[in-house]
Amino acid sequence: MHALNITAVKDYLLTLQQNIVATLENLDGQCFRTDSWQRPEGGGGISRLIEGGVLFERGGVNFSHVMGAQLPPSASAHRPELAGRAWEAMGVSLVLHPRNPYIPTVHMNVRFFIANPPVGSDAAPVFWFGGGMDLTPYYGHKDDAKHFHQSCKDALDPFGAALYPKFKDWCDKYFFLKHRNEARGIGGIFFDDFSELGFEQSFATMQSVGDAFLKAYVPIVERRRDCEYGARERDWQAYRRGRYVEFNLVWDRGTLFGLQSGGRTESILMSMPPVASWRYDYHPEAASPEARLLSDFLPARDWLGE
Repeated sequence: MHALNITAVKDYLLTLQQNIVATLENLDGQCFRTDSWQRPEGGGGISRLIEGGVLFERGGVNFSHVMGAQLPPSASAHRPELAGRAWEAMGVSLVLHPRNPYIPTVHMNVRFFIANPPVGSDAAPVFWFGGGMDLTPYYGHKDDAKHFHQSCKDALDPFGAALYPKFKDWCDKYFFLKHRNEARGIGGIFFDDFSELGFEQSFATMQSVGDAFLKAYVPIVERRRDCEYGARERDWQAYRRGRYVEFNLVWDRGTLFGLQSGGRTESILMSMPPVASWRYDYHPEAASPEARLLSDFLPARDWLGE
């Protein structure tokens, strides 16, 4: 256990949260609310939330550090040999829902997990890192998509040329609404159970992903924030936000882990948009910008190879 520098991971995550919030506050002009909380089963966190901002209609940048005596089912389902172990998890997770429909919704998460050996065992603790970021536009722009994916690739390339294509494909498959046969957005990168480079280099990989978030997202915000929009665009945004809700509540492992582990519900569900809508069997007008999102942007593409 002493070989794992847990303090360094926690310090990095707290600094990352603060840096991201400070940048977003500068973009919006409104301060984030700070809400510290404790978890009865062990640990706690700091939730940073903005609602009703000039730029961000709703958004959260959360830090959590929680632990428990027994892994919840969502964490041990893919690693059954770890069932019953005590565990510790920490991470930063964010979701931003901008007011302007031409600015995409974005999600980013970086995390660290430890499953401790049973008491009296000589076995080493099992650790892994995870995370990623993905973009969910309401109106597609190729330059935004390429910039976002290039930022993801640049973050991963120092640790191996194979990581970006592997984590991009993982993201395309993970953020997918199976019940609708439809992607949530244009993807990005996603990884989990990552420890293959050893603690130091795996940690460095996670740090590089976390540090890349502002580089990936802020230029898109600045490019689209002054785009004019009206009721039509807001209506489409609310409709597509419904898909975001469906994914987070039906398929997302992080949401399920948080709820199963007794996490703070308000912080877990801060990813929900402030306004969303559903319609029965709705299809946008052919060849419209809304239809082009579905036909040209949501199907998985090699944005950097085209």
